[in-house]
Amino acid sequence: MTRIVVADDQDVVRAGFSALLATQPDFRVTGSAASGAEAIRVCRESRPDLVLMDVRMPGMDGIEATRRLTRDATAPRVVMLTTFDLDEYVYDALAAGASGFLLKDMPAERLFEAVRVVAAGEALLAPTVTRRLIAEFTRLRPRALPEQARRIDALTPREREVLRLIAEGLSNQEIARRLVVGAETVKTHVSRVLTKLGVRDRAQAVVAAYESGLVVPRSGEGRTP
Repeated sequence: MTRIVVADDQDVVRAGFSALLATQPDFRVTGSAASGAEAIRVCRESRPDLVLMDVRMPGMDGIEATRRLTRDATAPRVVMLTTFDLDEYVYDALAAGASGFLLKDMPAERLFEAVRVVAAGEALLAPTVTRRLIAEFTRLRPRALPEQARRIDALTPREREVLRLIAEGLSNQEIARRLVVGAETVKTHVSRVLTKLGVRDRAQAVVAAYESGLVVPRSGEGRTP
């Protein structure tokens, strides 16, 4: 059972997402919130596994709420909700600790799949728009701090290769096929990459890869087609 909190300042959006999630036997909506501050309070009370967090809310927005929530090692995973597929605030949210983002007008099946993927410890990196967004806004940011660069340098050549493939949006199974190794071997490499980089999940690993310059945006990536 995946316990979920829905945070959005619009009543109809909160009610809609909550109702959709409630149709799935493996989901349980444990609370909802209309602001970032309320989301933090509700999460501390109900201890969900995952939060669907609107980026823009009055008072404390979803970015700051995500930053505060993810400071705790036992924090829930956060999936950002946004209206725009190239929203600069979403990059800030990923950097703050979110595990990915979704557009509010996505089909119900996409929502269910996303919740299950993130709850299982993965990150929403496969959609082209996510990689495009990360590439665009890391292009405008300064390079990694010395500590971040040292962490990248600590990766073995194979771990760097795995990180580059993660940044392409490949799953563990796809990486295993690409490298012609077992899925468990890939899982071990991914775990070591996350540990060495000091990040919670694949989303933050991809941000670090771009910010450090290990992964360079391809020509045209980061721009709306």
